[in-house]
Order: sequence, then C-alpha cells, then structure tokens
Amino acid sequence: MPSSLQMASRIFGPATRSFANIEAVPTKRLLPALRNASGPQCRAYTQSQRPRSAQQFPGTFAARHEFSTTAFRARAKTMGQLRQRNSTGPFSWKAALLFVLTGAGMVIYFRVEKARLERKRIAEMSKGVGRPKVGGPFVLKDLDGKEFTEEDLKGKYSFVYFGFTHCPDICPDELDKMAEIIEKVKEATKGENIFLPVFITCDPARDTPEVLREYLKEFHPGIIGLTGTYEQVKNVCRQYRVYFSTPKDVKAGEDYLVDHSIYFYLMDPDNDFVECIGRQDTPESASKVILEHINDWKREGKPLKTQ
Repeated sequence: MPSSLQMASRIFGPATRSFANIEAVPTKRLLPALRNASGPQCRAYTQSQRPRSAQQFPGTFAARHEFSTTAFRARAKTMGQLRQRNSTGPFSWKAALLFVLTGAGMVIYFRVEKARLERKRIAEMSKGVGRPKVGGPFVLKDLDGKEFTEEDLKGKYSFVYFGFTHCPDICPDELDKMAEIIEKVKEATKGENIFLPVFITCDPARDTPEVLREYLKEFHPGIIGLTGTYEQVKNVCRQYRVYFSTPKDVKAGEDYLVDHSIYFYLMDPDNDFVECIGRQDTPESASKVILEHINDWKREGKPLKTQ
C-alpha cells in the first residue's frame, strides 16, 4: 500500500505545479510591459491625459504644483506692495501736496481776480452819469513851444501833476516822489514806453518853457512840462477838478503865492481817470497801484502805444 506521503504528493502535486506556473508566467510577461511603460507611448499617454486646466494654463499649473522659488518671490513682492498700498490708503504724500498746491493757486487766483474787478468797478464808476468827469479837452504848449492836447495823452497811462516852480516845499517833495515812481514803473515794465509823467504849471506868468525846463531837469528828464496862457491853464485845471488861486493880472516881478490841489491823476490810455494818488501814498504803494492798472489793461488784450 502506498505510504501517506506518496498519497499527498499525488493529490497536491498538480495543484502546486499549476500555482507555480501561474505565479511565474505573469512575472515573465510583466517585465517587458514595465520596460515599455517608460517609453514614448507612456509619456504621450501621460501628457494627453493631463487635466485640461494644465494644458490651457501651463503657467498656473506649474505655479500651483511645482515648488518654484522664482514664482514665490514674485508673488511675495506683489503682496508686499498691496499691503503697503493698503496701509497708506487711497492718498499718498504726492497727492496731498498736489491738492494743497492746487487749492493755494485757486485762492490766489480768485483774490487777484477779485481785486482786478474791484479796480475796474471803481474806474467805471468815475465815468458814470451824474458824476463829475476828471479830465477832458485842453490845449497847452510843451517846452519846445509845440501844441499839446488831451489827444497826446491817449495810448499810454499818463500821470498828471499840477504845481508851480516857486513852490517852497510841497512841489519839490512830490516831484521827488514822481521821479521814484517813474523809475519803478520803468523797471517793472522792462523799459516799455507806456507811462507818461506830466507836470502842468498853475503859474503860467512866471513858469515859462525855459524856467520849467531847468526846474524839471533837477528831478527827472522824463517829465513832460506843459504851460500856456492864463485861460488855457484855468481851463485844464477845471477839466481835472483842480483848485488854484493864481491871480489873473500880475505885473512882472510881483511876488505872490499859489494855492492848489496836491494830487497825481492817473489816466488810462483812453484818457479816462482811473486813480488818484495823494500825499499819503509812498513811491512803492503808488507804483504798485499804477502797475496793477497797467497789467489789467494788458490782460484784457487792449493796445498800448510804445512810441
């Protein structure tokens, strides 16, 4: 009788051989397959099966799934800028400075414009109906004996003063002021010949052209001296609302005093009165007023004579 071992080998032997064959066959067949898995077909398959988002947005996929230090630094810099912007708010110091400068410029502009309109209003009021007009037609003679009328004042700003050469103190002081004003206006306008200083005598009997020439030369060579007959001088004083007490019929060598109004009359290029300068005004304040009117005239684009 066969032994127990022989019986067991007969029963389990085929099963063991089948199991060994089953275990061995896949190993032999899988090795070539695994080798082929790293080839081009596998890579093509892998790329074709990547998510659509990775194919359409390769940069985004790389930034999310690949640890790149470059992308991280760029993102960190951008976040830092955003944090800095959020910390300062919508306004920066440049925006604040621009706001302040714009506001200051507007305030200055409105103040200058308001002052200009006020000067214009006062000048228009002096021309109004029912008010005494300062200035008007006259006929006098200059120091060369030529006829000089109100038409010769047009086209420039004229600065008219009434006085006489025998005045002990007031006229010399005012003519010194006039000389300073002439120089200041000339300097501010860069030598433009648009300002005409005029001295009209209230004492025609003694203030002949020769006397006036020597007298005015002591103050400023640019002052235009005018004289005439007694009636002519009386008429121009009436036109400018100037009071004077010169006697009409005086004898040669007779001594007398003359009382008169002490004002400078600023006339615009249309020969309309715009401002009155008194003894309380300094050369600086008077020059400022004159230049303001000249600049207003230029700003409005009105013509000025320079000859």
